[in-house]
Formats: sequence, structure tokens, C-alpha cells
Amino acid sequence: MEETFYITTPIYYVNAEPHLGHAYTTILADSLSRFHKMQGKRTFFLTGTDEHGDKIMQSARERGEDAQEYADRVSRQFRELWPELNIDYDRFIRTTDPDHVACVQRFLQLVYDNGDIYFGEYGGYYCFGCERFFTEKELEDGNCPDHQKPPEYIQETNYFFRMSRYQEWLRGYIQDNPDFIQPERYRREVLAMLREPLDDLCISRPKSRLEWGIELPFDSGYVTYVWFDALLNYISALGWPEGEDYVRFWPAAHHLVAKDILKPHAIFWPTMLRAAGVPLYRGLRVHGYWKVHEEKMSKTLGNVVRPLELRSKYGLDAFRFFLLREMQFGHDGNFSEEGLIGRFNADLANDLGNLFSRCLAMTGKYFGASAPPHPDDLDLEREDEELLQLGRDYLEKYLQCFEAVHTAEALEWLMEFVRGVNKYIDTTAPWSLYKQGYTQRLQTVLALALASLRRIALALRPVMPDASHTMCEQLGLDLGSLDVDLRQECSEWVFLSEGTRVAKKSNLFPRQELKLEREGAGEGKHASGQKKNKAGKEKAESKQGSESEQTPEIDFTDFQKLDMRVGRVEGASPHPDADRLLQLEVDAGEGYTRRIVAGLAEAYSPQDLVGRHVTVLANLKPRKLRGVTSHGMVLAVHGEQGLSLLAPDQVVSPGDKIS
Repeated sequence: MEETFYITTPIYYVNAEPHLGHAYTTILADSLSRFHKMQGKRTFFLTGTDEHGDKIMQSARERGEDAQEYADRVSRQFRELWPELNIDYDRFIRTTDPDHVACVQRFLQLVYDNGDIYFGEYGGYYCFGCERFFTEKELEDGNCPDHQKPPEYIQETNYFFRMSRYQEWLRGYIQDNPDFIQPERYRREVLAMLREPLDDLCISRPKSRLEWGIELPFDSGYVTYVWFDALLNYISALGWPEGEDYVRFWPAAHHLVAKDILKPHAIFWPTMLRAAGVPLYRGLRVHGYWKVHEEKMSKTLGNVVRPLELRSKYGLDAFRFFLLREMQFGHDGNFSEEGLIGRFNADLANDLGNLFSRCLAMTGKYFGASAPPHPDDLDLEREDEELLQLGRDYLEKYLQCFEAVHTAEALEWLMEFVRGVNKYIDTTAPWSLYKQGYTQRLQTVLALALASLRRIALALRPVMPDASHTMCEQLGLDLGSLDVDLRQECSEWVFLSEGTRVAKKSNLFPRQELKLEREGAGEGKHASGQKKNKAGKEKAESKQGSESEQTPEIDFTDFQKLDMRVGRVEGASPHPDADRLLQLEVDAGEGYTRRIVAGLAEAYSPQDLVGRHVTVLANLKPRKLRGVTSHGMVLAVHGEQGLSLLAPDQVVSPGDKIS
């Protein structure tokens, strides 16, 4: 049977231009589509724009346009941006498309005929910015929690969807299908919502108040509310209910959304599908926000990041790599150009670019830029066997994490392999082998190094398509005839054919410097110096203060930023270069194990820890400890009796939240 994969982004609302958040979600979806396509699956990637509602009418009036003209113009901005970011979607849908309008009306009629839509009167606090009613309990000091201003009280007759009828069914389904909503923190958030009584959903607006929408098929005096329009794009794009694409791809549907639209996708959408007798999607994958210097992006604050500006300054592949490498999936990410450059220089220029440069240069110098013969198993030494095992282990981790949409962890495992190959080159020292005339050993070392480069280049294709293409060209691979099975490539070693011509040199990722938006290099340099001096002064003042003051108090909001959870140690081993450190493989309820380096060796042996529950700080920024990157921290107590793990005193599960 044909394997399929269907990935969707939210359809973006056309009341603002595309920004970093839109770009991240769409690049992530593109990478997932490419990743599954490279495993032989037939894929469908959907994105588009949401174009109906109060805010669109308001924005159009402010600009002196009619609603359709305004929607056409802004939707075009999104559609034209995605190819610029190397995003290869299968369909760009608009909620003004005729086939979508027909689908919405057919779906509404079906739910109405089934008795799950009724007419009633409702009074409530309506926020035009959110385009929804709020209960008094949901307001914060009488204000909309997002817009911080009081909503308008509106009383009117409308149509309602009997969402409450499906509450117990949905709660049971989510409990029985733990992979339905991921990461786990959002699954628990939805289950917490479902412990409270679920109201019915208002699904219409009277035309006397709003005309810009899809007319209800059973009452021409009303248009449908945004969610009974927007959410249906996921099936209208496939030709529901008889379309060939619907039959093929809907059983493999995965929705990718930001956390602000969790409730509509996790509660409204499944109950709507259930009411219409449509099978549920396979999975909902929820990511956090991108912040700029720890603040949410906002036009008011003037910190909106525009993707094309960054692509022009630092290159498209650097931009795509940074987004997928930096954000821990499910958590908020912090964007800065300094962070982008630091990540680029550390991972791409220093590690990956340097590895390609040195391997190809040595192949050019020692073998005339031709791939050496394959090594025989009998020719392999301990360092070679270790590299082979490293490749199998780390690339399997890469596949597992990418499959679970944890791209930051996936790319860290890949970069660990890159660093491992660099270490292999340092240890085997091909330049010394050449000087001493050990030709056969030199052939083995460089054949293994080139095979490693091949695997790295292909593994990076979903994330950095252009750079991957260049790497493959430098390795002499014929991409036209190369039938890539990514899972096979990561699990089996494939050597370059003997005599394959490779590039004599490589300069894939030249180091980057911060490109300030200022006139004159001198001014930029001076400003940078001022910034350093100020930072140094603040650091000195901070140090002086710390000597005379006690530990400073923190706000509760600071504590809330900590993601502390229960983990279970699945594996443990000594750190290769530090006696006091252990390498732990910890299940923190995320669908994969994360590596954590912990200073526990003086109190625990590796076998003491396997199977034990530990307390994990999960959103700590990855940090390299004596050459091994740690993804989190295990908490312990330093008492009079020595070191002791901080652990729960009753039965818990990996991923259970600590509060």
C-alpha cells in the first residue's frame, strides 16, 4: 500500500504582512514534507490565507479598498514570499476560492441536517480584534486578555454548533491516543480545558453586522463564523468528500500550528469533524512563539522581523538552518541577528564547512581529487569502527527526532556526528599517514570521511536544499540519477564509487559578521565598542552588587519560564573526557530520548541510574560540556551526606510537569 504524508500550516490571516512567525511555520512544514518525501512517501503540503471576517473589512476600509481587493493584495504577498524561501508547497489555498466556498456550505448543511446546528439568542462580550465572544471569567480586569481593552457587549440571534455534545467523546479520544496532540504539554493543556464544561460554539454573524464571509446555505441572512470557514480548508483543498487527493492524503493528515490557536484546532476542529462523520486527522503538532530580545513580536514595539531582509543579509540556507536549529519545539524561541550569526559560525562555518574543506582538500592533494577505493572490513581499525557506530547511532537519533518534529534536537545529533568526523580526522591524521607512506591506511580514512560527508549532505537536504545540492555536487554525486532513501542512507554506509571526481576545495559557509543597518563602517564599529563598554560596566557593577547582596528575588513570571518535568533514565555511560560527568539518555515524555550531561559520577555509577526517575530542567539552552552537548539539566541536592538526586516520592510518568 502506498505510504502518504499530509502536512498543513495554518492559513494566515491577511490583516498583516508576513513575518518571522509565518516563515518559521512554513519552513518547518516544508522541511517535514521534504523529509517524508525522501523516505519514499507520497506527500502533500498545504498552506494559504484566511480572508474573511471583521478585521479584513476594517483593514480594507482603512485603506480605501474593497474587501476582495485588499485580500487579493495581501494574499499575494504570502504567495510570492514562499518561493523566495525555497518553500515547495503543493497547493496555496484561499478561503475565497470557489471550491473552498462550496465545501464550507456543503459541510455546514450536513452538520445542520444532522441536528447539530441550532438557532438561538446570545449576549456576550465581543472583541473585534479576536473576532470572538468572551465570557466574564475569560476577561482580565474587564479587558480582552490579548488586546488589553474592554470588548463590546453584543446581544444578537445567531446559529450555534452543539460542541458540548462531543466533549466526553473528545476527552476519551485524546486520552486513548497520546500522539494525537504533541508536545505532551499541549495535550495536557487541552485535557485541562475539557475538564471544564464546554460551551456550544457560535458559528455565524448576521449580515446586518458583517457581509464579508461565506453565506450559510440554510439562511441567507447570515455568514459563517471564521472557524467554520478557516478550518475546513484542510479538507476543501483535497476535494472532500469524493476527491482523489482526499481519499489518498486525509488519513495521513498532520496539522502544524502555533500555540495561540491550540483550542480551535484541538477542540473545535475534532468536534466539527465528528459531527459531520469525517475521520479525524492523524496529529496536531504545536510550536511556541518567536520572541525578539525576549519580547513578543509586535508592530507597536517595532520589532517585527521580515524574512526577506534576513535572507538577503545572511543567505537563505543560514536563515532556514537557524530557525529549525534554534527553537526547541513546543517552547518559545528567542531571535536575534547576533544569535543567528553565532549559530552560523559555530555549526556551519567552524564545524561543517571546515570538515568539507579539509576532507576535499586532502582528497585533492593525496588522490588527485578522485575518491579512493572502498575499505575492506579487514582493513578497519578501532577508530574506523567507532566512526561507523557513531554514524549509525547519531543518525538514527536524527531520524527519530525529525520524525517527532523536534528539529533542533535532530540537527544537534547531526552536528554531533559532524564533530565526530572532525575528531576522527584529527585522531587518524591523514597528513601524517601521507608523509609516512601508509597509502592503504590513508585510502581507508579518506574513504570513510567522504562517505560521512555524503550522509551529512543528504541528511541536510530537507533543511538546507540549496546547500545540500552544492555539497552533493562537490562530492561528485549525480543528483539526477540519485534515488535517495533517507532512512537507508542514515542506517547504511554508502561509499563514493572509486574514482569519483570530487571538488578540490570547498568554501561552503564563510564566516559571517553582524551587518548593522547604519551608514559607515566606522560608525558601526564605534557603536559596537560603546555597547561592549556599557556591557562591561554593567557586568562589573553587577559583580560588585552580588558580593554585598543576598540572592535576588525573582518574579513568579520568571519561575513560570522554567520547564521542569519528570524524566526516566533509559541509558547511562561515562563521559569520554571527564571523570566526574556521566552521559544520560533521558525520556522526558517527548517521544524521544534527550542526552543530558550530569556531574553525578562521584555519587552514582551508570548502572545505578538506568530506570530511575529524575527531575529535569527541560528548556535549558543546550550547552557543550567537555565536548559533549547537554540538552537540559538533572537536578540534585548537595547535602551533608553528599550528592542526592531530586526525585518524586510516588509513581509518576516521564513528562509529568513539576509545579
